Amino acid sequence: MDTATHFAMGFGIAALAHLDPVVASTPGLAQAVMIGTVIGQQAPDLDGFTRLLGNASYIRNHRGKSHSIPAIFLWTIAIFGLIQFFIPQVQWIHLLGWIFFAVFLHVFVDIFNAYGTQALRPFSKKWVRLGTMFIFDPIIFSMHVIGLLLWVAGAEPGKLFLTIYLILILYYIQRFRARAKEVAYLRSWLGHSGDYTLIPTYSWNQWSFVVKTPTNWYVGEMHLGSEPIVLDTFSIPKKEHELITISRQDKKVQSFLSFSEHAHAEVIPRPFGYEVKWKELRYRAKHTAKSHYMLVAVVYLDKDKQIRDSFVGWIHRSEEQLNKKLNPQKNMQIN
Repeated sequence: MDTATHFAMGFGIAALAHLDPVVASTPGLAQAVMIGTVIGQQAPDLDGFTRLLGNASYIRNHRGKSHSIPAIFLWTIAIFGLIQFFIPQVQWIHLLGWIFFAVFLHVFVDIFNAYGTQALRPFSKKWVRLGTMFIFDPIIFSMHVIGLLLWVAGAEPGKLFLTIYLILILYYIQRFRARAKEVAYLRSWLGHSGDYTLIPTYSWNQWSFVVKTPTNWYVGEMHLGSEPIVLDTFSIPKKEHELITISRQDKKVQSFLSFSEHAHAEVIPRPFGYEVKWKELRYRAKHTAKSHYMLVAVVYLDKDKQIRDSFVGWIHRSEEQLNKKLNPQKNMQIN
């Protein structure tokens, strides 16, 4: 979920905390709870600072250990200790409980979008991605904003946000059912056995999809009331190309593969040798004439099949953006 919605949810949880009679009757505690829930809703995403160490580090770590089971407890204790240091609370168990709920809810709602989290760590490194909600959902954000405005206007916050969250639970259930219905329709329409992945978009009536069968990847989109559209098809060779296998040795590719479960690689001959390009098929750019995937890992190899340069990251606009980041003639030192 996006930062703005997590921020609004922090205040929403602080409002919900007024259902706790101790919080509601203790102004100082209510203030501390609000600080704790707002920080708690942001804390797991502090892993964003790994971007300073490079794209590979960010891709490997974002929503990984910071969203794990141990991390939920560690974030809770750290935030609680910080607040207790500056604003000591006698009723500390209530503060601790609401901070924990805020941190837990951050991790929980993040598993519903396509990016997902490694929420099952340390028991499993598998990415949990339910793929029912877009990264920013206007209904979720709007309901929080309306609720906060009503709170400022004098509404009783606890009951107000209890109602809002009950409605949102029903909304999540509806989205889950809608996705299941679309998966069943796509499976029937395509007629192939395999792994079907639907990706929510900014439009409630549109989904992207990636289907992996024993022989092919299918990438496309679905619109409510219309037949699915297959935009790209990639064959899956029975035996992996030697250069693709070599590219797996690159640490940036390893970071990419630690996150991607829908990776397709291709080998492109170049004057200096070879280019191996890995694409994350869930992130196909919209409204582009050519097939363009935004999350890629690229490895350059010389004619002796030695890795000479590599890149991993997001290419939001075009292939020309990638060419600016990687200049093969310069980096390969070709005369």
